[in-house]
Amino acid sequence: MFKKITTSLYALSGFFMLLCACNYSAHATQLVEGKIGFFKHANTTFDSYSAKPDTKQQQWMQKHYQRMLVYTPYFDARLNWYPSAWFYKDSYAIYIGSETAKKHPEWILRDEKNNALYIPWECHGKCDQYAGDFGNPEFRKFKIEEIRAALTKGYKGVWLDDVNLTWRVGDNKEDHVTPVDKRTGKLMVLKDWCRYFAEFMEDIRAAFPGTEIAHNAIWYADSLESENPFISRQISAANYINIERGANDSGLTGGDGPWGYLTFLRYLDYVHQRGVSVILMDAGITPDEREYGLATALLVSNGNDLINSNQPDWTTPDHWWPGYDINLGAAENSRYKWRGLLRRDFECGRVLVNQPGMPEQLVRIKGKFQRIDGAPIKKLHLAGKSAAILIKKSCKQH
Repeated sequence: MFKKITTSLYALSGFFMLLCACNYSAHATQLVEGKIGFFKHANTTFDSYSAKPDTKQQQWMQKHYQRMLVYTPYFDARLNWYPSAWFYKDSYAIYIGSETAKKHPEWILRDEKNNALYIPWECHGKCDQYAGDFGNPEFRKFKIEEIRAALTKGYKGVWLDDVNLTWRVGDNKEDHVTPVDKRTGKLMVLKDWCRYFAEFMEDIRAAFPGTEIAHNAIWYADSLESENPFISRQISAANYINIERGANDSGLTGGDGPWGYLTFLRYLDYVHQRGVSVILMDAGITPDEREYGLATALLVSNGNDLINSNQPDWTTPDHWWPGYDINLGAAENSRYKWRGLLRRDFECGRVLVNQPGMPEQLVRIKGKFQRIDGAPIKKLHLAGKSAAILIKKSCKQH
């Protein structure tokens, strides 16, 4: 669950770009696995940058933010200088007190006693979003028309929140309550919840075949298609799958268990196998976690993936971490196990990751490499849940 708190947006220091065999720009068409684009969530804390940027600031954002998540109507008048924006839309919310809620109470999911049900997110005893019945064809059409109206303003795409292929419906206390399926008159079963959601996402895809569509999805909703084919259909209806918290999700553990880091990476691989890219909305709050989040993105990168961080200390035009600009060039292999770590090699560098909960590893580095800050490196101590991005000194930096 990812929400905007108000109707406003949430949304020049020196920088460098690492180049290998060829130049890279934020608008390059050639996919390079060693470059992760930055996805800026322009929430309310970003208003001071987005309100009235001068030409230089506009150009900086165009270069450093491959895509931005914004809110309509606030950002409508700013599309002339940043046309690569996606607008926010919750997939099945009906806001309490809205005209939609008043005119179409039949679109609200209800329990056996006809009580309205909600999307359980930060309710604190009073939720602000009813759970809409995405199995209802008329509700689907209504949502599609809302998306269409926003797209006519010039947005490049839509970022759909709450694409939940597992139960996310309940009462004002955020306790799960199974809704009545209005198609059958009986309690809804999870299989039908997933089927209705997959069909809804396919309807949106069919309505806007040339539009970029991102789903904010739950990676652990179920096993992959052998268990739940509707997840495969949902993934295929998107251009990007957004994963909140990314590799710095505190619930991730080492290994390949249900919450394992390797299981997480396999899900990302599966998304790529469907021809879809990923956005890791990283939750790291320290410099070490920041590098770990980016290193994880590089381990799985297909050349079109994005990363996000909402830490203002390193993601704004006047506080920017140059690590988000690096380009390690083409990947020389997929990730592999190496001396207790996960490793991937690139034309211009190397990525080493130690999973959460794993013992510290001492690694001696052969060859001429440097860290992101330019410091030469010959030896590394990598504790559990840490990483190192190593850059070949022979690659030119700008």
